[in-house]
Order: sequence, then C-alpha cells, then structure tokens
Amino acid sequence: MTPRILIIAGSDSGGGAGIQADIKTVTMLGGHAMTAITAITAQNTQGVDAVHAVPADIVLAQIDAVVGDIGVDAIKIGMIGSARTALAVAERLAELKGVPIVFDPVMVATSGAALADDATIGAFERLMRVATLTTPNLPELKALSGMSILDRDAQRASARSLADRRQCAVLVKGGHGKGRQVTDRLFQVAPDAPPEMEWSAPRIDGDATHGTGCTLSAAIATELAKDWTLAEAIARARSFVRIAMQDAAGLGHGHGPMAQQSVRLDLNLSRFAPMFNQVTVPADDYAASEHFYRLLGLRQIVRAKPRYARFESEGGATFSIAQRDAGAHARPMVYFECGDLDVTLSYLRAQGVMIDEGPVDQDWGWREARLTDPAGNAICLYQAGEMRRYPPWRIDDDA
Repeated sequence: MTPRILIIAGSDSGGGAGIQADIKTVTMLGGHAMTAITAITAQNTQGVDAVHAVPADIVLAQIDAVVGDIGVDAIKIGMIGSARTALAVAERLAELKGVPIVFDPVMVATSGAALADDATIGAFERLMRVATLTTPNLPELKALSGMSILDRDAQRASARSLADRRQCAVLVKGGHGKGRQVTDRLFQVAPDAPPEMEWSAPRIDGDATHGTGCTLSAAIATELAKDWTLAEAIARARSFVRIAMQDAAGLGHGHGPMAQQSVRLDLNLSRFAPMFNQVTVPADDYAASEHFYRLLGLRQIVRAKPRYARFESEGGATFSIAQRDAGAHARPMVYFECGDLDVTLSYLRAQGVMIDEGPVDQDWGWREARLTDPAGNAICLYQAGEMRRYPPWRIDDDA
C-alpha cells in the first residue's frame, strides 16, 4: 500500500520549505502526502514578509477530514502556528495510537525570521510527548532544553535530558555546528534501542539550505511508514537530503530551495526488491568510447582516464565504461541497488542462490556483492546512496 503521510505545517510561498518541501519529499519517496496547513506565509529565499496563522479549529478539521477518509500511516509536524494550535493538535494526535509522529520544532526560518513565539515554543512540550521523534537543530535544542550547548558534551547532556524528560527520541541536527563534518546524533528512550547513535558526513558547500529540516523530518516520517526502523529511516532520510542539496538550481538571491525532484533512482523504496540504476560495459578504446557516449547525450560525471568513466542519463540512471584488461572488465556488469543489501543477500541465500563474492565495502564508497545469472551474465547487488551520482570526485560535464 502507498504510505499515507499527514503533514501538519505552514505554507511557504517560495516553495523551498514547509508544506511545499514536504509534499515534494513524500512524493519522491513514493508516499501520498496529505496536509493540514497551520499558517500561510509570504516568504522567499531572502526572508519572511508576513505570517497568517490558521485558526486551530480549521487545522483540526483538516486533520479529521483526511484521517477519517483516507487514513494515515505516519505524521510529520512542522511550523505549528500558535500555542493554541499546538495544544489542540497534540490532543488530537494522542488519539492515533501506533502512528509514528515526527516533530520538527520549527522556531526560526533559514533566513533568520521567527516562526514561533515564546508561548508556542512552550507548548512544544505537549507535542513532544505524543511524538515518536523530535528533530531540533542546535539553537532549537537550547530553547527546548533550557540548557547549555557550548560544546559536544553539553549538547549531549542537553539532548539526553530532553529525551528522558519528554520520553521522546531526539535527533539533534548538526548543521549549525562548525567544521567540515556535519554530525547528527540520535538519543533514544526505548529500552531495547541503543541510547545514542550518530551519523557524520562531509559538509555540502552552498546556499541551498532552505527547507533542509522540513525535508529531513518529512523523509523520516515517510520511511517510518514503510516499516523501516527509526535508525534506518534517519539514515535514508539523511541520504535524501544530501542528494537533494547536491543538485540545487541556485534559485533566488538568498538561501535557495533544495532539489527534491533530483533524487531519482537513488533510494530504493523497498527493503527487499533490488532496483536497476547502473550498468558498466567494457571499452577497448577508452577515448573513443568516452567520446561516443558524450555524443550520445549522456552527462559525464566521473573521469578516471584511461580506465573508467561514468555518465548520467536523463531520469537519474547511470552508465559506465571500463577499459578492458586481461581478465578484468571482460563483460558487461548490470547493477541493482538494494534498500538493505544484507537483507537481500540473506533472502537469496535462503532460496539457494549462489553469491560469488561479497558483500565487500569498496574504496569508492559502494558496498557490493557479485553473482551470475543462469545465462552467465554478471550481476552486482550494491548500496551506494549519494556516491553513485555525487561522489566527491564528480566532474562538471564540460570538464
């Protein structure tokens, strides 16, 4: 069944954050987005010019209308509009037992504009108590916990205290931190879950940061609706956000919108079924093959002369050439990306399928396993995430 995701958030007229970013995210991840709009904003990449809060009874009416008819598999809460709305929404959602709820405690827009007053922030405590996960950035963590966040130890103590007091998992987003690495930390309260986990990745340079928090929380909610664990949902959502930041078009004159529409064939929607998105063929003359496929209209994204080149096609599939060596790259290799490679391999082995090699973590950031079909064709099952289309060595097509 298509995951049904209810988004309770404000509208962003610039399309970079809020309801608009959430709908794009849910759609690209294969879900059906439903909305309860809490506020209408007049904003763009440079700032917020006006905010009109939607009355709490209208917000509740939107929730009741879609839940009563369509149903809901997960909920994302963003900008809430007012303290009264926050309390009313919390009471209504408390009735939905077993539905995962991801709360992004929006207080300030990327441009710096305030999107929640003190009374509304105070009411966030009630929303946290019904949420499965709350996703504050560092300034929001300080406001919610009332504690210092001057260093890593203080941040950890603050998040741990907040999670324990509200009995809600807390994902502290590290984008406001310093350094070339961005680290997000998860603090859990479930007795059967690790108390703390973290994910780190190189910081992505650029101004296309409008809507990152909205997109992350909407993606986590969508993945939870597909029965991924909380840790798995966060990892997949982080990959979605990073890929969407990589190909942003640079719209506007401030903090621009991301490119959710560019996350194509990058995150397998299924835990079990492999997804085709890459093939490699041998080349006897590297230069001739590279020239041919560029003439064909493919966008070159990797050049490792004189042995390997990768291209991107319209729609997001990738294609590679590899110089044919004695005993290596002698035949085409078809690649299928897996949502969970280890789960896929366990299933195949249980069905009697022979795995020739792997899984192996490769130097180029892919985790791979090799096998052969009944006709002798070479197959690679793998996981790569952003490393397929956006490795650090990605080149511009005109390079």
